[in-house]
Amino acid sequence: MILFSKLKKTAVRALALSVIAASMGTFALAAELPDKLVPVGEAVGISIKTEGVMVSELSEFDEVGGKRSPAGEAGIKPGDVITMIDGKNISSAADMLSALESASGEVTVQFKRNGKTRQVSVTPHIESGEGYLGVWVRDGVTGIGTVTYFDPDTGRFGALGHPIADSSTGITVPLREGLISPAEVTGVTKSREGTPGQLGGVFDFDSRAGEVDKNCALGIFGSAAEEFPGGEAAPVAGASEVRAGKAKMISEASGEKREYDVEIVRIYSDSPDGRDMMIKVTDPDLLDLTGGIVQGMSGSPIIQNGKLVGAVTHVLINDPQKGYGVFIENMLKADEE
Repeated sequence: MILFSKLKKTAVRALALSVIAASMGTFALAAELPDKLVPVGEAVGISIKTEGVMVSELSEFDEVGGKRSPAGEAGIKPGDVITMIDGKNISSAADMLSALESASGEVTVQFKRNGKTRQVSVTPHIESGEGYLGVWVRDGVTGIGTVTYFDPDTGRFGALGHPIADSSTGITVPLREGLISPAEVTGVTKSREGTPGQLGGVFDFDSRAGEVDKNCALGIFGSAAEEFPGGEAAPVAGASEVRAGKAKMISEASGEKREYDVEIVRIYSDSPDGRDMMIKVTDPDLLDLTGGIVQGMSGSPIIQNGKLVGAVTHVLINDPQKGYGVFIENMLKADEE
């Protein structure tokens, strides 16, 4: 499943808000929080290219004697990242096809699993003179998400509040390079019980808003090309300051950035995966527009008592008026690590 393609201006599906967060340890408190950050709340196009090609699924071929999966027989698994074949560096699906096009026998495949490099010998399936390993791969991902904050002192931004992960394995996609681009929200598919909705939009990667240099458990992070427009800096709240009660969420779901009423229903202590608080959309305008939380809203800033406290991260599939949020303190800590 080769999902990456470089897009210019085209409609795309939003990044999944309900991506399974990668397992992570509890974050220690940051040594020092910035006094103020700009709560952005703007939709952006996101494009990331993987380090090597990530195995999404294994496939089988009919051969004499039965079906076989060359990669599977050699011990390659979904989530592995192929970086080299017969000494040739692999950074895209096209590189992999080129390395295998004249294969007539065993090849050496180097890949990474859990950060460790491994090497195996694989006998490809040969068809019409070309070799196939029996894998579906990703060499990148594109979609729409929301920028949470911009730090005018450092030029850093944070977005999503969860990782960009492979949809088949739930494994965080290893980042080689990435970028964000201004996006225009063009429509909304409403969330309904059992079916999360999504933002639709267009973006142009020839117009860069920033470079992504980190994809981790609590979001994507990078350096902005310039200041994000249209927002004033707000005080930053530590995790200990967040309380159950009324709050605001900034979103561009209507096509224009505005604040919507939400409620922080519950605070979780020592959350292992960034689900630090449960939130509920209470704003009638947003409920009428989206049905609650939709894909593409992930990263939307949450404001309480005039302070930036966190970001929307996940939607509850069976109750899309509710979802989860991450503390801004923990997002900032993730960018530091």
